[in-house]
Amino acid sequence: MDINIPHVLQELQSISDQYEAALVGNDVAVLDTLFWNSEHTLRYGVGENLYGYAAIQAFRAARPSTGLARTVLRTCITTYGHDFATVNIEFQRTGASRSGRQSQTWMRTPAGWKVVSAHVSLLEAAP
Repeated sequence: MDINIPHVLQELQSISDQYEAALVGNDVAVLDTLFWNSEHTLRYGVGENLYGYAAIQAFRAARPSTGLARTVLRTCITTYGHDFATVNIEFQRTGASRSGRQSQTWMRTPAGWKVVSAHVSLLEAAP
């Protein structure tokens, strides 16, 4: 298996940038299109466990649109072959004392790259 094929890595960098812009801009329509529309998709958040696309979509629709600004501290993208990848981000919310982590598993589908699994967590504040 080929790891980080240059053009596939570039695709994931572009889609990751698109996801980040939609996230901080609260573009729910774009976020919805980037998740795989399947009962098998899941997202573990800071305070919620979401199983299936419908639960993720409902969460996004109800989430407050304030306090979303953040700085990406580090991004690690790894592609595995042509159709599977992981994107891991460390971030700091504007004005927050805790940093966070976001992990996503992406799969190429007939409709393009889609998040099939995601996890967001916050670290404890530094003493």
